[in-house]
Order: sequence, then C-alpha cells, then structure tokens
Amino acid sequence: MNFLLLRSSLVAAVVLLAGLKITEAQIPRRTPARPAASPSTSASSKTQVRPKPSPSASPAANQPMKKASDLINKSQAPISTNAPVLERLTPDNAHVIVSITKQRAYLMTGEEIAIDSPISSGKRGHTTPTGSFSVMEKDKDHHSSLYGDYKDSSGRTVRGGVSAHIDAAPSGTHFVGASMKWFMRLTGEGVGMHVGILPGYAASHGCIRMPEPAAAQFYAHVKVGTPVRVDP
Repeated sequence: MNFLLLRSSLVAAVVLLAGLKITEAQIPRRTPARPAASPSTSASSKTQVRPKPSPSASPAANQPMKKASDLINKSQAPISTNAPVLERLTPDNAHVIVSITKQRAYLMTGEEIAIDSPISSGKRGHTTPTGSFSVMEKDKDHHSSLYGDYKDSSGRTVRGGVSAHIDAAPSGTHFVGASMKWFMRLTGEGVGMHVGILPGYAASHGCIRMPEPAAAQFYAHVKVGTPVRVDP
C-alpha cells in the first residue's frame, strides 16, 4: 500500500516538472534593444562642415597710384608745333583760340597756328564760359583757392578732392589748394588755363586743362592782356 502511494507521488512530481519546462520554453525571450543614435551624431556623420575660405585682399588695394601723365587720354591728338610760326610769335602778336567742341587750344599769330594742343574743359554743371576774354593774371605756380585737399599737420591727405566752399574740414586739418601750374587767368571767378589731367573729354570744374609742355609754351608767349576767344 505504502509502495503504491510512493510510486504515485513520484509520477506526479515527474509530470509537474515536465510541464514547467514546456511552459518556460514557450515564453518568448526579449532581446535587449540597441540604443538609438543621437540626432547630432547622425547629422554630423552625414554632413561635413567645411571651413570658410578667408577673404582675399582686393586686387585694387595693392595697385600703385598712377601718375597724372598716365591718365592723359592717348586717343587725343598730341601737341602739334609749327616751329617757323612759333619763332615769329611774340607776346605782342599772340592770341589764343579754344574750341570746346574739338577739345583743342590754339596759340596763334594772325591766322597761323603755332601750337595746337589737346585740352579738357569744364564738365556738365561746371561748363567753361564761352566768348571773348583776355589774360588777366599769370602765375606759374598757382594753387586753387576753392578746390584741393584737407591735410593734417604732417601733410597727410585726410580728405581729398574737396570744395572749400562746400565740404567741412575734418578736425585738425587745413585746406591745401590743388596745383594749377602755368596758370593764365581768364575770369574773376577763377577760370583759366593751366596744367591738368586730360581724360579725353570735358572733366574740369570750369578751367581749361592742358598738358604741361603746351601750358608752358602758352604761358611763355602770352602776356596780361593777350586776347583769348573760347568757342562752343
């Protein structure tokens, strides 16, 4: 009797253990989730940040300043001199004719041209007056009282190309008038003939600019009172 009870208990225990193993096998196992990549890490792996190129210096910054003679327009006919006529020309028989249209000035005696020179007359808003004039003043080293530069005590140009009547002087500066070498005054307002840059068109503030060789010759062969006619 006892043997049968013991046997029944052992069989029940075996059946119970087998059931537990089957149940455990049927339960699905979870695999550990992989950590998601952070957005910053993902973006940085796909997008490469390129360094910005350093700005290069402007080519114009290293360009040397041009001489005034380099700015004379080469398309204008150069100075023409008639030597035999020039030999006969004196301050007493000389006269000057200026053509605004042709941008030329002629040093003459009678109907003969001794020197034919390119010029640059007044630009729009500052046109050179036309009509009959005479040389009022001669000054071989003249400086403008109206146009020039503001310079500091060391001579450095603080503000260039100014009008003393319009532009205020920066603090600590003084006005230095623009050079008008071989100046021959025609009006009381300051219009005259003098050395200046010739760009090939009317570009002055009213004066008649000339290349230096021509201005020097005109200056040497005219006097105060020499007739000057400015044609349109």
